[in-house]
Amino acid sequence: MERNNVTFVVEFILLGFSDLPNLRSLLFGIFLVIYISILVGNGLLITLTKMNPALQTPMYFFLGNFSLLEIGYTSVTIPRMLRDIWTQKGNIPFLSCAMQICFLYILGIAECLLLAMMAYDRYVAICKPLYYPLIMNHKTCVQLVLASWITATPAQIGLTYQIFSLNFCGSNIINHIFCDTPQLVEIACGDTSQKELLILLNTVFFVMIPFFFTLISYIKIITTILKLPSTSGKSKAFSTCSSHLMVVCLFFGSGSIVYLRPKSSHSPKSDKIFSLFYTTVTPLLNPMIYSLRNKDVIAALRKLLPK
Repeated sequence: MERNNVTFVVEFILLGFSDLPNLRSLLFGIFLVIYISILVGNGLLITLTKMNPALQTPMYFFLGNFSLLEIGYTSVTIPRMLRDIWTQKGNIPFLSCAMQICFLYILGIAECLLLAMMAYDRYVAICKPLYYPLIMNHKTCVQLVLASWITATPAQIGLTYQIFSLNFCGSNIINHIFCDTPQLVEIACGDTSQKELLILLNTVFFVMIPFFFTLISYIKIITTILKLPSTSGKSKAFSTCSSHLMVVCLFFGSGSIVYLRPKSSHSPKSDKIFSLFYTTVTPLLNPMIYSLRNKDVIAALRKLLPK
């Protein structure tokens, strides 16, 4: 609407895959299959970790909660993406865009913190095995999971408020597949340097610090494993960590590329590709990585499938 020659944005238009109109049906089918696979795969992991007595350990307790986060995380973006592809209309109301970003960041950062806690769990199990039952008791595990869910929530609500307090007085077109802060800052009017600094600090504090904590944990884990006398002991210890380490590299790697790249290296095409990677590919691969590389999960799955 117009008032005193200033345009106030009431909705945004996500371009998404509008440059590929001939592939609309194919893209819709691909993302629908991916979304269903994410729901089924992660849902199955949650079921296994809850029902199978052999998986009632801290590691699988964390894994079940991580799978739940993956389902929530992808449900923030993919259903809307499917709607936009099918209707060929990318319009999203101002408030809906804000809510999408807020939930995306709350759930995404909860994943970062939970991955760091999972690395700590492996560190205690391998480096301090005698103290493991004492340190990683059920009460501690529940507290760590709750902390991962709650810790970043106030900060992400505050960041969302700061981003949407910017003046969007020009174009309302976002060349992306979902609402995200880098693209919103690009179309905002006036000086956005303070908001960009807030985004950077938020990424460093809630993404890079957990990543470095995870990295330090794994350096200590690998050092301890290499000191083990038997080859079988080394192999078993590595097998318990390899799945988690692969998920860490996929998630933190793609997320860091999106939010920590220099502004000059950003392009709509590359942003879409990397965003798709950490919002769809990682949640899709997570159940495969943990099931195909984990004998306990495979055994639990074999017991469940006949039923």
